[in-house]
Amino acid sequence: MSRNDLPKEPYWDGPLSHPFYSKVVKRILDLLLSLILLIPGLILMIPLAAWVKLDSEGPVFYRAVRGGYHNQPFRIFKFRSMVVDADKTGGCTAKNDDRVTRAGRIMRRLKMDELPQLFNIIKGDMSFVGPRPELLLYTEQYTEEQQCIMWVRPGITDRSSIVYIAQDEIVGEEDPVANFERLILPEKNRLRVEYAKNQSFRLDAGLFFETIKGVFHKAEVMRKENK
Repeated sequence: MSRNDLPKEPYWDGPLSHPFYSKVVKRILDLLLSLILLIPGLILMIPLAAWVKLDSEGPVFYRAVRGGYHNQPFRIFKFRSMVVDADKTGGCTAKNDDRVTRAGRIMRRLKMDELPQLFNIIKGDMSFVGPRPELLLYTEQYTEEQQCIMWVRPGITDRSSIVYIAQDEIVGEEDPVANFERLILPEKNRLRVEYAKNQSFRLDAGLFFETIKGVFHKAEVMRKENK
């Protein structure tokens, strides 16, 4: 296969908001905050890792390939919340998906499965706030306008994570992949583009604290349900 036959890689040469903040200041803030959170993060992650291992057979971590910064694919770290090889039977989690483990069901609701992404941030693959990293299947389909998504670091949370916090309920149980592509993906991409073109410290801080508020709200809802 010649170089001309290779798939065209997303590239963005248009304007992005606050480029110095995005490339330099934000990276410094991410690194400092991730190092501060490393010890308390490990204190939380060690028992969670043991829970994953005891709850079901398979590795502790799920390391899936995602589209990354400057279109460089990377492996995202998550606690495994589904049975082994679950992604081979579909890349989208459905409502009441029986592939999700018992531990995984709780961790996913409280976003605890995302904690290992602290190491992705330290490595420079990710940021605390930024477009959620997507499957290569979808990043390779980005339009010219959407290619700007790949020119800011992907994050643990963004506006789409907050809007679609109950994504599995929206996609339902029948044909979740088709429902995701039809009902959610177009709006997610629009929100990702909006973020990439308007990234700022004020926006990042707002999304960061809004996410924390949402997690605590879900924890309170779960506490009331289990009474």
